[in-house]
Amino acid sequence: MTQESDDEAVSYQAAVRHSPVLASSRATIGQLEHVLQVPELDIFDGIVISTHRGLRFIGADHVTRITRTELFTDLSEAQAAELPAPDGPPVFHVDALQDSGDSMHDVLGRFFGRPHWTRDHD
Repeated sequence: MTQESDDEAVSYQAAVRHSPVLASSRATIGQLEHVLQVPELDIFDGIVISTHRGLRFIGADHVTRITRTELFTDLSEAQAAELPAPDGPPVFHVDALQDSGDSMHDVLGRFFGRPHWTRDHD
């Protein structure tokens, strides 16, 4: 069995959250927050990245390659600075490591099995 190197292209479904997202100049413009897709149709719609200005949307037509460690775009740094915030319903996530400590709060959190949903901000 051969193992893929980190620079080989992978499916959008294998993109790793927090991977660097690069402009055409190879400068880092943000980190992958999540992939937008239509799973029923297996359609890749784009990505949402985390930047110092908040969450920004990049359409699939600007994502040129996805590897295990980086996502490449055809955007210049100037274009990346003008990316729009994502629109649509708010995005929430659960931190799987939350309540993994030894404090009473963590112990009770594990006992009651309550997920802590956090809203991602623009």
